[in-house]
Amino acid sequence: MKLSFTKMQGCANDYIYLDCRASGVPADIAALAQRLSARHFSVGADGIICICAPVTPGADGRMRIFNADGSEAQMCGNGVRCVAEWLYTHGVEKPVLTIDTNSGVKRISRQGAQLWQVEMGAYSTLPADLPAIHMGEGPLVDQPLTVEGKVWKVTCISVGNPHCVTVVEDVDSLKLEAIGPAFEHHANFPERINTEFVQVVDAAHLKMRVWERGSGETWACGTGTCATVAALTELGFCPAGQDIHVQLRGGVLTIRVLPGRQLLMTGAAETVEGGEIEAALAWCAEHGVGAGAEAGEAVSRGELALTLYQYIKALVG
Repeated sequence: MKLSFTKMQGCANDYIYLDCRASGVPADIAALAQRLSARHFSVGADGIICICAPVTPGADGRMRIFNADGSEAQMCGNGVRCVAEWLYTHGVEKPVLTIDTNSGVKRISRQGAQLWQVEMGAYSTLPADLPAIHMGEGPLVDQPLTVEGKVWKVTCISVGNPHCVTVVEDVDSLKLEAIGPAFEHHANFPERINTEFVQVVDAAHLKMRVWERGSGETWACGTGTCATVAALTELGFCPAGQDIHVQLRGGVLTIRVLPGRQLLMTGAAETVEGGEIEAALAWCAEHGVGAGAEAGEAVSRGELALTLYQYIKALVG
């Protein structure tokens, strides 16, 4: 089996991109996402994004996202910019592209070399749109949420996928690996949730870290950045109609809230590398190594290391 891929990143939110327009999504995509995303043991990424044939008439392509744990996501703001860049450099050289996603059709405009602006659509603060339960039926703005005994003030935003935003004094001091999972798996969010921790620098500048469902802490999240600016606009920290610059671990994204709660996101999309993976994956499939991944189970670092050891041992006899 030969698998060609392109690794791309937007604000260091890096994914492995597969051209599935003719072949379709691989049947074992969940297992591939788990194996190939493992940093230090494989290509390493936040997940796999499949570039597929469009389903909407007139659209230029379709994006499907598979997190590092193999679960499928609805939308990725940094990812859709990279899909636009990939299409633009692979024969679809148009200044404006339309891309199908699991949260609707997105319109992406080229602003310059490797720079794209995405019309992200309207956001919602209603619990039914996240979904969220046990939090009432009104807008989820500045609401208390108890997480492992501590009460946080949160604003919940849907931008096609669910986000929980909380303002903190010092975002760098947080231990996200300790608190992130408790937010992600909170009982109030039956489909899990992405969580953004944001520090206000001034009305036009924010600093943010994110815990993404299915991936853990990532260096950036486009939809999370949109949700953060939406939340802080609702809270009165940031003005609508102006560019808000959000500093993430991987770089800066610029967000603007337009009338009707519409969101614009501008940021870079860059190619990191390309390559092929064939022999190791073929050997694993033939010998059933990592079979738990095909069944949807998490693949541990120990199993990945064992896979590599078994493969090398087989090569040298």
